[in-house]
Amino acid sequence: MGTNDIKQSSNDHLTTPTRLTGAEIVWATLVGEGVTTVFGYPGGAILPVYDALRKFPIHHVLVRHEQGASHMADGYARASGQVGVAMATSGPGATNLVTGIATAMLDSIPMVCITGNVSSKVLGTDAFQEIDITGITLPVTKHNFLVNRTEDIAPALRHAFQIAQSGRPGPVLVDITKDAQQGTAIFDFAAAKPRAYRPHPMLRVEDSALAQAAELIRNAKRPIILAGHGVSESGAMEQVRTLAERAQIPVTLTLLGLGAFPASHALNMGMMGMHGEAWVNQAIQEADLLIACGMRFDDRVTGTVATYATKAKKIHIEVDPAEINKNIKVDVALVGDLREVLEQLLPRIAGRDGSAWLKTIDSSKGAAAVRDIKNLPDLGHLYAAHVMHDLWRITGGNAIVVTDVGQHQMWEAQYFHHERPRTLITSGGLGTMGFALPAAIGAKFACPDKEVWVVAGDGGFQMTAAELSTIVQEKIKINIAIINNGYLGMVRQWQEFFYGGNYESTPLVSPDFVKLADAHGIQGRAVSTRAQVAGAVESARSAPGTFLLNFMVEKEESVYPMIPAGASLHEMIRRPGHDPLLESPDDK
Repeated sequence: MGTNDIKQSSNDHLTTPTRLTGAEIVWATLVGEGVTTVFGYPGGAILPVYDALRKFPIHHVLVRHEQGASHMADGYARASGQVGVAMATSGPGATNLVTGIATAMLDSIPMVCITGNVSSKVLGTDAFQEIDITGITLPVTKHNFLVNRTEDIAPALRHAFQIAQSGRPGPVLVDITKDAQQGTAIFDFAAAKPRAYRPHPMLRVEDSALAQAAELIRNAKRPIILAGHGVSESGAMEQVRTLAERAQIPVTLTLLGLGAFPASHALNMGMMGMHGEAWVNQAIQEADLLIACGMRFDDRVTGTVATYATKAKKIHIEVDPAEINKNIKVDVALVGDLREVLEQLLPRIAGRDGSAWLKTIDSSKGAAAVRDIKNLPDLGHLYAAHVMHDLWRITGGNAIVVTDVGQHQMWEAQYFHHERPRTLITSGGLGTMGFALPAAIGAKFACPDKEVWVVAGDGGFQMTAAELSTIVQEKIKINIAIINNGYLGMVRQWQEFFYGGNYESTPLVSPDFVKLADAHGIQGRAVSTRAQVAGAVESARSAPGTFLLNFMVEKEESVYPMIPAGASLHEMIRRPGHDPLLESPDDK
């Protein structure tokens, strides 16, 4: 029997109980869960699993660093809405996954990480490459498993997938000893199914709470909807839009919420928080009702909590009971899946006239409204905002953009207007530099027919640049935009504002990124003027393979507005009065 025949027959294991090795059970279970792609790196303690891969119809992507595997699985999950899967060996292989696991945990991303461990007979002896990875990852996983019996592999993996996807999603780790991989057991996929998911007992919305929420909405004069990542995770885009349109309530979004409500919609105010627009934050401070949908009142959203929206009643719709009243005390808590809760709430909501409040917000925008800038002037300097604006304009906003963390991340959020969910993939809660390139690889595997752009700073890109080799080996098409300002930009900005301009350890020497791309067999181009941007972007889009653009932007440009640490939401550092991005050539 050839390899293809073996792979074809592997699906038979799902319907007919069969004796398999533990390693084969790993792959057979993944097939049963619908997995087609796994991101990983082999090593001694996971080698039996890799040896069995040839028998199963799963594509394995060989990463260059295990952190890349976890970010790829994360990007795959964010782009597809499905569980991403990463794999590594014991010891350093497993610990290299931890940053990616933590990234997924803080952003509620469904992911299953499978690690090998030493034989159960030597667990606890400090054997070669032994580490207590379940102990290490306990704080950054929804749950984890240590499996040391072959017959427990399938139940543990199936339970891991259930946990990763249920309730508030998150990462789960399954650590499997080498002797469990090498042993044999009867594989019965159906029998390994975990018992039905039982929602948290608090996940029940009382009629009285729905009635109270409806009354608050009916009586509000200055309501605002705060839309977070939970909108897309729940698939509640239509319900949130119906609520906004029916009650004429403006909508503002968290960073991870961008795309869950169309940027072009008249009720979309844009992003809130630390680098949100000034009028948005001011409106939140003046609101008399906040309706929080699938967001957790993160400190980057609220500023200091003591002065946050003190005039407003607050309704919090959230699937995780632990988030209720954790950061901000609310008046009505509707605990449950956002889409399901809104479907119960909407019949109680009648149409209302919100024109006066909308007019007040619109009049407060002023000249600094990023969203109202139609044509950023070319004054001889290349700004990151130019790049983001032109990238949005040229792609029509139809690309999946995967950002790293820093200034470019905020400029992307301000100048690339997302119309659909899952088109902005970024690390929010953990703020993980190095995220963009590997996460984009995962996103491309999830959505092979979509245009995918990496937007990264020169600092973060270097953290995981080795994954360029993965792109080449996998023959995938990704476009890469490096926003190169020669600094660790966001850290430099803080040094400028709060540390007297002492740029300690933030000036950054980088390689010639175009030559680095060429060394991998990837085309590239350096861009230093606004006039070159459009042609470079078009060249990247039309190239048959991955293309890297090195945008040499202004070195000391800062992101505005900005709320200083510990400040109130309305205490923003505004754009300078003569911001060059807001001037026209006639102003010169």
